[in-house]
Amino acid sequence: MRHTPWPVRRRLLAGVQRKLLPYVPAERRLATARRVVPLARARTGRVRSARVTEMATPAGVRRENLDRVVTALEAAQVDWFRIPVDSVTGSAVAVPEEERDRVLALLETLSASDAGLLEVVRPTGRPGRRGRRTATVLRLSRPVTDPGGNLVFGPEYGCEIEFWRTVDGHLIGPRSNPVADVVPVDEPVVEASEHVFGSFSAPDDPASYRTREIFTMVSPDRVAFPIDVVYTWVDGEDPEWIERKAVAMRANGWVADVSELACNDSRYASRDELRYSLRALYAFAPWVRHIFLVTDDQVPAWLDTTQPDLTVVSHREVFGGTGQLPTFNSQAIESRLHRIPGLSEHFLYLNDDVFLARPVPPEMFFTPGGLTRFFPSTALVDSAPRRDDDPPANSAGKNNRRLIQQAFGRVLTRKMKHTPHPSRRSVLAEIESRFAEQVVATAEHQFRHPEDVSLLSSLQQYYGYLTGRAAPGEIAYMYTDLADAGTPLRLARVLHDRHMDAFCLNDTNSSPETAAEQAALLAEFLPAYLPFPSPYELGTPRPATTRLELPRGPVVSPRAPRDQSHPDIALPVQPVPPSASDTNVA
Repeated sequence: MRHTPWPVRRRLLAGVQRKLLPYVPAERRLATARRVVPLARARTGRVRSARVTEMATPAGVRRENLDRVVTALEAAQVDWFRIPVDSVTGSAVAVPEEERDRVLALLETLSASDAGLLEVVRPTGRPGRRGRRTATVLRLSRPVTDPGGNLVFGPEYGCEIEFWRTVDGHLIGPRSNPVADVVPVDEPVVEASEHVFGSFSAPDDPASYRTREIFTMVSPDRVAFPIDVVYTWVDGEDPEWIERKAVAMRANGWVADVSELACNDSRYASRDELRYSLRALYAFAPWVRHIFLVTDDQVPAWLDTTQPDLTVVSHREVFGGTGQLPTFNSQAIESRLHRIPGLSEHFLYLNDDVFLARPVPPEMFFTPGGLTRFFPSTALVDSAPRRDDDPPANSAGKNNRRLIQQAFGRVLTRKMKHTPHPSRRSVLAEIESRFAEQVVATAEHQFRHPEDVSLLSSLQQYYGYLTGRAAPGEIAYMYTDLADAGTPLRLARVLHDRHMDAFCLNDTNSSPETAAEQAALLAEFLPAYLPFPSPYELGTPRPATTRLELPRGPVVSPRAPRDQSHPDIALPVQPVPPSASDTNVA
């Protein structure tokens, strides 16, 4: 099995799971599936030779490949200029066609000297040295991997070299690019910062490169506003938190009469997912401006809170004098997130069990004009009337449906995928004003309640869509329940193929028998999928979860400063009366 090609192995494993697992007792299926599908054998192995390093990011590897080419061209006094490309992970430079022999010799020397790869990009079908002599586009890369060989940043992060011809006073490129493939010979040579060449870069990236002036004109297809990220997190094993939850349970007797998913232990379990979600965010979304981690005054033992682009926010800061604290209701917490001081107008909301899975541009989540994108699921909201014992997600979906129907005369039918949720503060504040009774009630429920609304994960998407501020988007995505015996095979495939934009590793309701297996599964998969640490991790963790040092008692959040890219936005927003076109069908 170990030496079987992956496509064959995957089919064999799927067959074994399908035919074997139904005969295994339910409490042993996950453990059996883990033994049948060892993740260690699902590595990609796509590149034979790669430089081993303890730290790497996609943007960093791309920069290294680009700088190696540029430095060599400069040393050889070959004229060049950088051009934008459609690829998120690649880069490109243009060189004169008449310098082909010198450039090719230079690239072959670079490739041979440090285990690089020199490949023909155009025309396709002509590999090897013979094809290089007639190629119009070449690519030089130096693959990088982690010490375990789990993740390879390979040729897709290389620098492509285009040979441009001079014809009748114009430079003509061998292929199209996002700006121009025909440039006047006398087009001014200028320096341009990294973000000019693509959106996959840090907001404060100081690097700049020589280019022609026309390439400094940014395409209208690019997002140009700041984007923050908001996480929510809880340490369900913190003794102080457990005591607060027990006190709240005694004060909320109604919880025993509703769905067991309202406060089951799986909802609060932390298996280091946040650490790896932050690794994914750092690697695959360098364009994020700032990260806000919202907690019940808890700070993960491994988290480096001194990083300037990360802020830990207390529930008390966002609830202020509203709601009921302490809260153990994720829907209540979500209803207050737009009140985070200093949060940008546009942000992504992530649970800690949601992970970016490969490099993604901001345009996946927002339109250049500022609309949020949303990702409808194929799963439908139950059409039956709401029941008190409905799973909390279902009852919240039905409550959202009622509000949308009352306001717009439309029927909400589809759930949303468990992805990062693109959000706008102004839209959320408007919903809070328009549906004040329901949002306030949600904030006041200490546990998930049948009358809650899900503001960030469903309601805002439909409200934004029907008010012209959201649009459907597309994302390659995987959802899997950790208790599902099919999860090991799904994780093996995503580890091998790395073909998703995002995935969610959810734990809906685990028995004690499967909890240890789930923890072992994550401990095997997450370090393999995301082996490179992020700057948000301490070299030496603290002994245990620590507490935020904030004044006790309610903390009223100051009004956030206006976002200068959206000077018309300031919170709180005044109530919005229903428009004449709204149809009340209740």
